[in-house]
Formats: sequence, structure tokens, C-alpha cells
Amino acid sequence: MIKFLKWLSVLSTIGMLFVLVGGALVTKTESGLGCGRSWPLCEGEIIPSDLTFELIIELSHRLVSGTVGILVLILSILAWKYYGNVRETKFLAFMSIFFLLVQGLIGAAAVVWGQSDFVLALHFGISLISFAAVFLLMIIIFEIDKKFDAQALYIDFALRRQFYLLFAYTLVVVYTGALVRHAQASLACISWPFCEPGLSPVDYSFIQWVQMGHRFAAGLLFVWVIFLFFRISRNYKKHKVMYYGWTIALLLIILQVALGAMIIFTIANLYIALFHALVISVFFGLLCYFILLSTRSAQNERN
Repeated sequence: MIKFLKWLSVLSTIGMLFVLVGGALVTKTESGLGCGRSWPLCEGEIIPSDLTFELIIELSHRLVSGTVGILVLILSILAWKYYGNVRETKFLAFMSIFFLLVQGLIGAAAVVWGQSDFVLALHFGISLISFAAVFLLMIIIFEIDKKFDAQALYIDFALRRQFYLLFAYTLVVVYTGALVRHAQASLACISWPFCEPGLSPVDYSFIQWVQMGHRFAAGLLFVWVIFLFFRISRNYKKHKVMYYGWTIALLLIILQVALGAMIIFTIANLYIALFHALVISVFFGLLCYFILLSTRSAQNERN
């Protein structure tokens, strides 16, 4: 069973990344109504005869999401049944399914009734939480098989607090980034890192404020990750999971900032924009792993 669950968890995690990137693709190509106001059918049919580019994108995203949803459901049930004795398993199994359902309902509501850009921006963040829960389930399953284990690692209270705050703040940054996409503000500012030469902030339009607000939030996240890297390098360099794990986190956030700039320089190249969504998803999953390690340290401290 453990071997089957390992493969299933890896497949589910990769599948969730496809769901996340697929959602970004739907937004970037404005394919959200590719199937009209019909859900779960497409134009009232299973497979419409009149295929358009937007319809293919939206229908493919629905099929991938549905297939991955089934995989995650099976993974959660089996992990709960066979390894529910592991402290985090039941919680993560519930979170995987719950937020997967929530993101599906928001997507369906957006199709049938329509939603504001501010509500639609929540969709990506909710999807990220579901992905992170599946990713952590995979980590736990590999720990059970003794292929990977960092349970003995202790993280001090001050650093744990930094991780918790960074987790919450990253969700804010993710939300502002999703709002940029949904408000079609990706090219609201034609230069980087500032909006436009000679343009005062008081003269910004709404979408320029959305764009620059996201840049400012992302810049602060970038600085915060660097700060934690130096702190971890100083105090946890001998702990491979901490040191190498946060080194990867730093490289991901550097790449994320670079991709954000490249979106402007390439006039919103689709592939770069999708890679931008993928990188922040991987970073968030890695950050959630540090949250998992932090909660274990807190539990051990109380015991």
C-alpha cells in the first residue's frame, strides 16, 4: 500500500500543479466563458461540436481539474484509512478535499453567475492551499516509508513566528498577483520596477495601482525571504533540510521576481506568465513544508 500511495501522492501533487497553471491559462487567455454560462456541461453538451480556442482551454481545464480531484479524493481517503495515526494526516486529507471543493464551487459560480475581479482573485489562493495540503501529504507518506525524515529538527520560536507571518503575507501577495491577472492589469505599467517615467503615483489609474501594489508587496516578500536566508544560514547551516530548503526558496523567489519583470519586458508573454504562476506555487508549497516543521517543533516544545 505504501508504494501505491507514494506514486498516487506524487501524481496528485503534479496534477495539482497542472490545475493551478491551467487556471492561470484560462485567465490569461480570457477563456473563462469558453463554455458559455453552462456548468458542468459545456454549452449544454458534454463535448460541443463547434469548438473554439477558448472552449478547448476551458473544457481541458475542467477535465484536468475533475481527474485530479478524483485522484486527490482517493489519496485522502486511503491516507486517512491507513495512516490516520500520523498526527497531520487527517487534517491534511480534509484540507486537500475541502479547498479543492471550494475552488471548484467558486469556478462554477463564476461561470454561471459571474463574479467580480476581487472574488475571482481568491480562486488562485484557495487552489494554492489545496495544492500545499496534497504536497504535504506526499511528504508525510515518504516519511512513513523512511525515505525522507526531518521530524527531529527543532526550530526556535522566533523563527517559527517568522514562518507563520510569512505564510499569511505570501497569501496576500498571491492575491494581489491574481487580482493583476483578473483586472487585466499585467501591462498597466509599461516599465519596471517603476510604473512609467515621470508619472506621479497620484496620477495612477486603478489598474496601475493594482499593478504597483502587487510589485510593492512582491518586493517586500523578496526582501523578507533574503533576510530569513541569512538568519537560517547563520543558525541552521548544519541542518540540511533548513539550509538547502531555504536556499531553494530563495532561488525560487529570485526567479519569481525576474519572471515578473520579464512579463513587462516581453509584453505579457503567455509562457512566461504561466511559468510565473508555477514558480510561486512551488515556493508556496515549500513554505508550507516549513510551516509543518514549525508546528512539529511547537508540539515537541509543549511536550
